[in-house]
Amino acid sequence: MKGLIFSVKKYSVHDGPGIRVTFFMKGCPLSCRWCHNPEGISPTRESVDQVHKVGDREFIGKTHAGEYYTAKDIIDILEKEDVFIKHSGGGVTFSGGEPLLQPEFLLSALKACKKKGIHTTVDTSGYAPRDRFIAIIPYTDMFLFDLKHMDEQRHIELTGASNKLILSNYRLLLDSAKDILIRYPVIPGYNDEPANLEKTRSFIAETKNENLKKICLLPYHRTGASKYKRFGMEYRMGDTAQPSAGRMNELKKYFEETGIKVKIGG
Repeated sequence: MKGLIFSVKKYSVHDGPGIRVTFFMKGCPLSCRWCHNPEGISPTRESVDQVHKVGDREFIGKTHAGEYYTAKDIIDILEKEDVFIKHSGGGVTFSGGEPLLQPEFLLSALKACKKKGIHTTVDTSGYAPRDRFIAIIPYTDMFLFDLKHMDEQRHIELTGASNKLILSNYRLLLDSAKDILIRYPVIPGYNDEPANLEKTRSFIAETKNENLKKICLLPYHRTGASKYKRFGMEYRMGDTAQPSAGRMNELKKYFEETGIKVKIGG
C-alpha cells in the first residue's frame, strides 16, 4: 500500500511538540480561498512546469507534485532523524491536503510509527467521515484541528463545504482522550469579524475539556500565492494583507479568555 505525498519537511517545530518530520499528503476535500498549499489539493500526481534560471536565460522543465511512499519508507526517513526526534521529544506529523483522504495508507503509517514508539500527530481539517477518525484514534497521540468559521453558510462560501461534519468530529476528538491543538487561521475580511470571533471563542469555551491543550492563531500570509500560476489555478485572495503583529496580539488576549493557552503561529 502506498500513499501520495507532495512534501516532506524535516526539522519541523510548528507541527506538534519537539522536532518532527511532517509528511504533506495529497488531496483535500475543501477549497479554502486562502490555501497556501495548492499543490496539495488534487488527490492525483501532477506534472507542473519548473523554471530554472541560468544568468539571464530561463529554462522550463517538468517536475511532479506528489511521490508515492510506503509505510516502510516513512519509517526509514524517521529512523534517520531518530536522534533529533528523541532528544527533543518530537515525532511524526501527517498533514496535507487532508491526510484522512487517504485513510488506509494513513492508518498503516500510523500503526507502523506506533510500533516504533514514535509520537504521532495528525493535522486535519476535520472534514472526513466519522469512521475514519475512529479508526486512527488509537494510533494518534495528538490532533491539530482546524476551525475556520462558525457560520455554516459562510463556511460553505469560503471552503466549499459545510462545517457541520467538522464540528461533530471536533467533539468526537475532544472525547477521545487524545491531545488536541486548535488551529485558527486569521484571515482579514473573511473570518476575523467580531461576530464570528465571538462565536468561535464561545464554542471553544463551552466545549473545552482537559484534552484541549492550546489554541494556535495562524496569521494569513501570501507565501503560497506564486504557486497558483504554476498549477494553472486562480489565486482568489487579491490584495488581502497579512494581519499586523498588534492585531494578532489583540486576538491572543481575546482567546485567552477561554482559559486555554494561546500561541501565535503553529
